[in-house]
Amino acid sequence: MSFLTKNYNRKKISFKHGKGSYLYSKNNIKYLDFVQGIAVNSLGHAHPKLVNAINNQSKKLWHVSNAFQIPEGEKLAKKICQKTFADYVMFQNSGAEATEAAIKVARRYFYSIGEPNKNRILCVKNSFHGRTLAAIYASGSKKMTEGFGPKIAGFDHFRFGDHKSLKKKITKKTAAIMIEPIMGEGGIKVIPDWCLKELRKLCNRKKILLILDEVQCGISRTGSFFSFEKSKIKPDIVPIAKGIGGGFPLGAVLMNKKVAYGMVPGTHGSTFGGNPLAMAVGNAVMDIVSSKKFLKKIENLSKYFLSKLRNIKETYPHIIKSIRGKGFLIGIQLHQDQTIFIKKLMENKLLTIRASENVVRILPPLNVKKSELDLSLKIIEKVCKELN
Repeated sequence: MSFLTKNYNRKKISFKHGKGSYLYSKNNIKYLDFVQGIAVNSLGHAHPKLVNAINNQSKKLWHVSNAFQIPEGEKLAKKICQKTFADYVMFQNSGAEATEAAIKVARRYFYSIGEPNKNRILCVKNSFHGRTLAAIYASGSKKMTEGFGPKIAGFDHFRFGDHKSLKKKITKKTAAIMIEPIMGEGGIKVIPDWCLKELRKLCNRKKILLILDEVQCGISRTGSFFSFEKSKIKPDIVPIAKGIGGGFPLGAVLMNKKVAYGMVPGTHGSTFGGNPLAMAVGNAVMDIVSSKKFLKKIENLSKYFLSKLRNIKETYPHIIKSIRGKGFLIGIQLHQDQTIFIKKLMENKLLTIRASENVVRILPPLNVKKSELDLSLKIIEKVCKELN
């Protein structure tokens, strides 16, 4: 009997340890892990530099209140700001915390400049911004909000790709537009660079803020540190998490100087946010994933992988409807429900996870080897052949 609540539909398997791209079950069966905690283990399992960072910091200091200065946090914040658009960073513990805090930052900014009624956030219908109370209403999904009333006010929604709907929903009360540049849970749907550019122009014209949720698609997963970078735009606020901690709980809200104006002492806090252990790991991750050489390798290997997946799609067009994604945030969209496909991949020792629209999500670690990608391609093609 399990004493855990039943809010997860857990597979009947557990793992005793992991190394790099692989997980090992308690029966010592080896699995190629292309879930990686849902894009969390950016450098795979038990990366030696992250292990060393945790070990070294754990001998010195685990936790100290944010009532005091935390040098490790100052160091990581500086690295992030020097690498990105941001002027300031506010550390959290997870993606949901980061998106909730991003909403607070946007609303507080307009309050601080004398426009407290400008407080509504416009989001994509059926997007995903976390599972806390405000985040599920930001997502606008009936499935996610059912049974959690009364409704949290302050959110409006438009349909993905419907530009007329987007413009129509902007009112005098709109504070910000919040979107995922690549919708993860929503089916690995990529917003084109030209669209991001137009979105930035629209926000400028309407004098509203642009929040880009990079929790899943950020931290070098697409071959750029942020997935929006090639569009050359600068958002106002960016929540991050997952990959920045490399498997350790860590999130953050990045913001420019303008919107940071409203965040004075007492406006937000997090007991564990920015703790020395998390900061030590974050610094170690940042040193690896932000290097030009590392990013170039992701770009090259992911292009190779995507081209091979498209070849499989052409061979099995009745099984695979489309190949979606960018970098190592990849979706294989099937013509039918993906449950059997994912099960068969797992039987062949490849771990993947589902997303909306019959999509099988492929999320390798960013330091994946070409031989591991080739092994996964072999398994995917084998399953397609079996189901054809």
